[in-house]
Amino acid sequence: MEKEELIKKVKETKILPLTNDYVFKRIFSKDECNSELKDLLEGILGIKIEKVEVKNPEIPKNILDEKLARLDIKAKINDEITLDIEMQTSDEHNLGNRSLAYLSKLISPQLKVGEIYQELRKTIVIWILNFNYFKTNTYHNIAHMRFDKVEKEKYIDKGYKEENGLVTENAEIHFIELPKFIEKEPGVESKLSQWLWLLVGKGEKIKMAEKVNEEIKRAKTELEVMSMDPKEREMYEEREIARWIYYTGLDDAEGRGEKRGIEKGRKAGKNEEKREIAKRLLKMGFEIEKICEITKLSEEEIKKLK
Repeated sequence: MEKEELIKKVKETKILPLTNDYVFKRIFSKDECNSELKDLLEGILGIKIEKVEVKNPEIPKNILDEKLARLDIKAKINDEITLDIEMQTSDEHNLGNRSLAYLSKLISPQLKVGEIYQELRKTIVIWILNFNYFKTNTYHNIAHMRFDKVEKEKYIDKGYKEENGLVTENAEIHFIELPKFIEKEPGVESKLSQWLWLLVGKGEKIKMAEKVNEEIKRAKTELEVMSMDPKEREMYEEREIARWIYYTGLDDAEGRGEKRGIEKGRKAGKNEEKREIAKRLLKMGFEIEKICEITKLSEEEIKKLK
């Protein structure tokens, strides 16, 4: 998407999209919205949830900087399951390794020195992806640690009628690919499909989901209220622009030939894109102080662009 198209799109957006990670976290991490998060997680995990406790409801202060802070939601389910859920809008081509890293970060703090491994709680990572990533024929993939297929020369008949294919049930990763869901175009019979239609913003399907799920209606109302709040709209717009600057600069740098020039190219590409964004924001009437915050350019640099 070109810079002009992006700025026009975010300005003209009436209802803020839940596929924006800032909007997603604001709606599902509020204390008063835990019933909606609980219902969403029940749809994804297929289990009955009595209690959800969000562990990081705060919004990081650096969501507009060039490192692009994570806006995930860490939670505990039924006082026993540790969970992390995140809306991912751009493909960084590293989901496999990132998932392992996230799992390890959630698992390692659970045990203190001297405690036994049997006390480890189940840990789940959930990715909601606004792009297709896996070469699979389902929009909801669930991954565990499993044994590989038995090699014939290593087979021993121990009399097991059914072998346990899991190494452990306490590590689980969910990948939900929204474009595949849209292509499938299911109804609203399941709780998962009800929530996914709200996430992708399909009006007709949302109306159908509201009739059978009060939590969908509640979340939609919260989203409409949020969309009318000037401060929330400003945060959404700035997050979208910050994301665009980050990923455009990253893509430009990665396409520049020799490995030794990548870091230099990334910095040059980012600076040029920041200046272009600053020019557009100046034309749109943004205050210089606000442009400094969004682009991380100095006030002097921005004044020169005028």
